[in-house]
Amino acid sequence: MSYWFVFYNGNILLEKQSNGSYTIPCQEQPPTEINDKTNIINVPTYIDGINVKTYAKCDISLHDNKNLEWCGLRLSYYKIPYYLYLKAGKCEELIYWDNNTQFCSTCGAHMKKQTEISKVCTNCGKEVWPQLSIAIIVLVSRGDELLLVHAHNFKYDFYGLVAGFVETGETLEEAVIREVKEETGLKIKNIRYHASQPWPYPSGLMVGFYAEYESGEVTLQYSELKSGGWFNKNNLPRIPEKLSIARQLIDNWLKQH
Repeated sequence: MSYWFVFYNGNILLEKQSNGSYTIPCQEQPPTEINDKTNIINVPTYIDGINVKTYAKCDISLHDNKNLEWCGLRLSYYKIPYYLYLKAGKCEELIYWDNNTQFCSTCGAHMKKQTEISKVCTNCGKEVWPQLSIAIIVLVSRGDELLLVHAHNFKYDFYGLVAGFVETGETLEEAVIREVKEETGLKIKNIRYHASQPWPYPSGLMVGFYAEYESGEVTLQYSELKSGGWFNKNNLPRIPEKLSIARQLIDNWLKQH
C-alpha cells in the first residue's frame, strides 16, 4: 500500500470518503493511468508506516472514479488532515525541484537521479539537492496595537505582517530587524521566536517572530508595500487565511489583548 500524491495543473488529487471527509488515495496501484513518461517519485517519508509516492502529469484519466476529485493545494488545507497537507506540500516541492533541475547549472548537461532527493550531472558530476528559500515574518506590536501591511504582491485585499527573505550571511534576528526597518522605517526590540512553517508555494520555509516597537514613524517602502499602519482588535482589516503562520501569529496575539 502507498499514499499517492498526484498533481495536475497545480491541483492535488483527493479521495472523498463515505462520511464526507477527504483523504489522499491509499492503495497498491496508482489511482490514475500512467505511462513511460510518468515520473513517480518515491518520497523518503512514511505516514503511519505506509510509503509515500508522488507524481504529476499533463493528461490524467481518473478511471471514472466518482470519489476522486481535484483540489488546489492551499484549499486542501481545509479538507484533509494537517499531517497530510504537510506531506502534500513536501511532495509538490519535490516535483517542483525535479522539474527545475533537468540540466546542470554549471555545464548544461543532463542531470540524472542519484537518490530520490538528489541528482548528479552526467558530465561534470555536480550534485544537487532540493533547496529551501528561508523567509522571516514578524508581528510588531505597540501596546494594544499591531502593525499590519498590504504588499503589492498580495492577491487579495487582506493586510498581513512584515516579511522578507533572509539574506546571505545574516541571522534570522538580523533579517527581522532589517526587513522591519526597510519596509516601515521602524526600530524594534525584544525579538522572540514563535514557530516555523513549511510554505510550498514554492519551496519556502517561513520563520515567525514577535517583536515590540521601539521608535520611529511608519514610513512605508512603496516599492514593496501599498499601505500599512497600526491597528487594534476593534478595527482590524481583513487578515490572512488560517493556513498561514501570519494568521497564527495574529490570532495568538489577539488572544492576549
